[in-house]
Amino acid sequence: MLKAVILIGGPQKGTRFRPLSFEVPKPLFPVAGVPMLQHHIEACSKLPNMKEILLIGFYQPNEELNRFLSCAQQDYKISIRYLQEYAALGTGGGIYHFRDQILSGGPEAFFVMNADVCSEFPLPEMLDFQKEHGDSYSFIILGTTANRKQSLNYGCIVENEKSDEVLHYVEKPGTFVSDIINCGIYLFTPEIFQHIGEVFQKNQQDMLLYSYEGEEQSNGWHRAEVIRLEQDIFTALAGQGKLYVYKTDRFWSQIKSAGSAIYASRLYLNQYHKTHPERLATNTDGGPKTRGNVYIHPTANIDPTAVLGPNVSIGTGVTIGAGVRVRESIILHGATLQDHSCVLNSIVGWGSTIGKWARVEGTPSDPNPNDPYAKIDSETLFRDGKLTPSITILGCNVNIPSEVIILNSIVLPHKDLNRSFKNQIIL
Repeated sequence: MLKAVILIGGPQKGTRFRPLSFEVPKPLFPVAGVPMLQHHIEACSKLPNMKEILLIGFYQPNEELNRFLSCAQQDYKISIRYLQEYAALGTGGGIYHFRDQILSGGPEAFFVMNADVCSEFPLPEMLDFQKEHGDSYSFIILGTTANRKQSLNYGCIVENEKSDEVLHYVEKPGTFVSDIINCGIYLFTPEIFQHIGEVFQKNQQDMLLYSYEGEEQSNGWHRAEVIRLEQDIFTALAGQGKLYVYKTDRFWSQIKSAGSAIYASRLYLNQYHKTHPERLATNTDGGPKTRGNVYIHPTANIDPTAVLGPNVSIGTGVTIGAGVRVRESIILHGATLQDHSCVLNSIVGWGSTIGKWARVEGTPSDPNPNDPYAKIDSETLFRDGKLTPSITILGCNVNIPSEVIILNSIVLPHKDLNRSFKNQIIL
């Protein structure tokens, strides 16, 4: 029997996903037409022995999350539960806190995955790989190859090339360590809790030491329960014959910023040819013209003279007028694109309106197409005091008047603009 744990985190102060995360928890943001989390749940539900999927995070349970969980349970015929942390406990602290729930029923292994990754999820291959290594005490990290420069932004894995054992693990090193990076998807056996427990006990002893020395320990990071899988567990396990890396050459990307959501959408839309051809729009008489991979929700109302694609995702109840052009963009539910407007490399928020002949355009933040190992850069919002050119994001209920151009800008929710903007954050 297997279980899966998806770490969904919670509301962060400095989120790179604003203003979109104001309206919906980031794990429920639609990527390629369905909530980000649904891709994970679908991959897990395909495994024959999968009995339960647990979501762990510190979001307050809200109507949207509850509705998503009940729909997903019905669609995938599997138990899905949300376990709420009382505070942010780190990637290891959350699973340790809920270890009894994870271990109930006696699973022989369980997957742990971060919600903000987009992947082909080679879960069956990871299970086979663990069997090949023949040791119920071994733990598996999914790894992939990055280029040398970008590897510094990830957890880096040095492996024994013959046995795939992890010899050395460093999270976000200062200098080049390895071009094999951690994908944030793991396969553990229940023995992992012994190792996390040791870190927990050590943290408790350190806290006693701090209190003896009279140090201030009100800071949340001094909680003994705050445990990070990467720095606290993998670094210690590397080189002990217990940790292995399964390398994948299939698609994988992080979804840290709104710009990376458009790239992730492209990867998933491309995968739909194999997994969900019914989700891809096709050119039909009386329908809009599509180019490349396009997802259109059945409730969207689109003029047949509109041209959509490639890499476009249209949400529920969207209205698109005559002669509209949309490319490399996500249009969220209830948005209206009036006649002859143009949307390129942008995310148009819920219920927003773009006037006639208006143009909303951003700069794609794609990986270098000439480098097979390039990953999407986790771009900073500002560089040299200026806004870094990236995709344009309209928050919810933004009104763009006719014949206006919005270029490389972020517009916060509930704004009525009256002129063109370029390289601005409009508060």
